[in-house]
Amino acid sequence: MPASRSTSPRTEAGRSAAPRRRYGLIVTIVVLVVLGFVITALPASIVTHFLPKGVEAQDLSGSIWHGAAGNVRTLGHDVGGVEWRVYPLPLLRLQLKADLEWAHRGVGLAASAVIDHAGITATNVHGGGPIVDLTDLGFQSGWRGNADIAIDELQTDLTRILALRGQVKLADLAGPTIAGGADLGSYVLQWGSHSVDPNGVLTGELKDAGGPLQVQGTLTLTLQQHTGLVSGTILERPDAPADLRKDLENLAQMRGRDPSGRIPVDLEFSF
Repeated sequence: MPASRSTSPRTEAGRSAAPRRRYGLIVTIVVLVVLGFVITALPASIVTHFLPKGVEAQDLSGSIWHGAAGNVRTLGHDVGGVEWRVYPLPLLRLQLKADLEWAHRGVGLAASAVIDHAGITATNVHGGGPIVDLTDLGFQSGWRGNADIAIDELQTDLTRILALRGQVKLADLAGPTIAGGADLGSYVLQWGSHSVDPNGVLTGELKDAGGPLQVQGTLTLTLQQHTGLVSGTILERPDAPADLRKDLENLAQMRGRDPSGRIPVDLEFSF
């Protein structure tokens, strides 16, 4: 007679455990889907609970993952509107990664940012617009021109800047107290890999990009003290307007000229 088949206790346990594992996996997937749906459905207005003191966001639309604030105010001042798109996976690494767009009047900027325990790192910061639209944000009144911003990396620990690489171009620049408001030309401010010292002081290379002035120098910004220093030399070109030549001659009488005819300048300012 053939031997009777018997099921071992281990086999029976394995068969009963498999459905339980499948059931547990299904429950986990369902919970994650529901949780993801709930989080995705959270409105953009929830961000108002996480804003720092003195910052208000109005005209909110969209969700917490992809939303916008049409009106952001800081200490009562309108600073424009913001749109954001948050990436969920970096949250598992305790990082907040987002694409950001900011607009104020005719000026706009876009960037990617990562926020973690070390601070904030922004990359591919690009945009620009007329600088006259920045007057109510602290830019000196009366200046005209257009800014083009292309920052590869900006890193801060929320107390000081740690790294800055990129450039800012200013075109058709004109100031109310220089040469009767005449066009001063275009300029490029470049920050390289060694532009930030251990104290967070920024030093960039400043040069002209065409116009009535030849400019070679540096711009140093001390953010903690809100002061800056433009240091270098300037020389008028043959087609410089008469009012600008007059201003430079007055400056040359005080500062002198080097053997090549360039005038040394050291201009301090606050912001």
